[in-house]
Amino acid sequence: MAQKLWEKSVQVNKDIERFTVGRDREMDLYLAKYDVLGSMAHITMLETIGLLTKEELSALLEELKNIHGIVEKGEFVIEDGVEDVHSQVELMLTRKLGDVGKKIHSGRSRNDQVLLDLKLFTRSQIKDIAEQVTDLFQILIRQSERYKNVLMPGYTHLQIAMPSSFGLWFGAYAESLVDDLLFLQAAFKICNRNPLGSAAGYGSSFPLNRSLTTQLLGFDSMNYNVVYAQMGRGKMERNVAFALASVAGTISKLAYDACLFNSQNFAFVKLPDECTTGSSIMPHKKNPDVFELTRAKCNKLQSLPQQIMMIANNLPSGYFRDLQIIKEVFLPAFQELKDCLQMTSYIMNEIQVNEHILDDDKYQLIFSVEEVNRLARGGMPFRDAYKKVGLDIEAGNFSPTKEVHHTHEGSIGNLCNDEITVLMQKVIDGFNFDVMQQAEQRLLNLN
Repeated sequence: MAQKLWEKSVQVNKDIERFTVGRDREMDLYLAKYDVLGSMAHITMLETIGLLTKEELSALLEELKNIHGIVEKGEFVIEDGVEDVHSQVELMLTRKLGDVGKKIHSGRSRNDQVLLDLKLFTRSQIKDIAEQVTDLFQILIRQSERYKNVLMPGYTHLQIAMPSSFGLWFGAYAESLVDDLLFLQAAFKICNRNPLGSAAGYGSSFPLNRSLTTQLLGFDSMNYNVVYAQMGRGKMERNVAFALASVAGTISKLAYDACLFNSQNFAFVKLPDECTTGSSIMPHKKNPDVFELTRAKCNKLQSLPQQIMMIANNLPSGYFRDLQIIKEVFLPAFQELKDCLQMTSYIMNEIQVNEHILDDDKYQLIFSVEEVNRLARGGMPFRDAYKKVGLDIEAGNFSPTKEVHHTHEGSIGNLCNDEITVLMQKVIDGFNFDVMQQAEQRLLNLN
């Protein structure tokens, strides 16, 4: 059985081991690729300060690349009796290279090692989320332009209120994603700082070159203060979770709208048949299960920041094992949101719009404001125009002209989709993902 990195002469009780390891081995599979990349940067730095020879570095880099390939092929496993991903990687190195494999931990603690893995994993996942949000944004803008002249009722208090349009409806969710992505960019920048070299939170007596590992891994900067680097564990996950929750909130509301508008009582839109399911006893049913599940999953994701806060709250500075549990709720959350984004993009691309909703006279009162404004433009005081139209409605004499004349920025007649698209592009450019990607590729090309 493989010995644990921290184990000396006394072995831990098996029940205690099971309880303390928990789901860590399962969760660490998310981090395997990034543990390898972090180790490659760390040992490259160790060679420059004399803790490894050039020959040792060359051999270690070659074997770490082999392990990276195993991870990429989905064949990496944490063996029985091995505590975590860090132990497994070190074990694989020592099997191939002997005692040289044991040297990779010099100047590191598992604390800054897992911090680094989490940051490398998280920034990569943020990139994936940002790309999927951008894809959905483009679909929504395209649909907004396609249906910009198709009117629909707007609601307040679930009462028909004023004319809206599908251009506005699709475009509103597109602009919401711009703000969500800006929030995600802030979380990315907090994440994209190097904790490596903070060790257990108090640094190291080795002359580590933290600037070099920061450069090698393509971080924007380092977490300078080693105590703060450890204090950032949990904080980074919470901040990222808030950004994920912001995206999830937009998707959940969109899913709710679509389910409502798809119902026969509204019949504003028709969801793709392949995204609906039937009933076991009612042959006519086409239930919007995909969007109902999307709504539920996104609502669950909106609870993620609170879950992380409740785990990490009221801990003093320094490392505590409580933080291990955050992995269980945090690491799988990205894939759940990516699944929801994929489904939403598919449905929004295929959704069918009812282009004749306002032909129904039950919606004629939504044109009352248009009539008030028409009278006011003709010189009647607004309050008098409002009262006149109100009395006409009460008397049953209101006969609207079903036309709208909205020209100001962001209105039915002037959606500003081009401006919204420019805003989105600025946010996307602000991530600067290329630096991260190029650094990781250079690491894999070392040696």
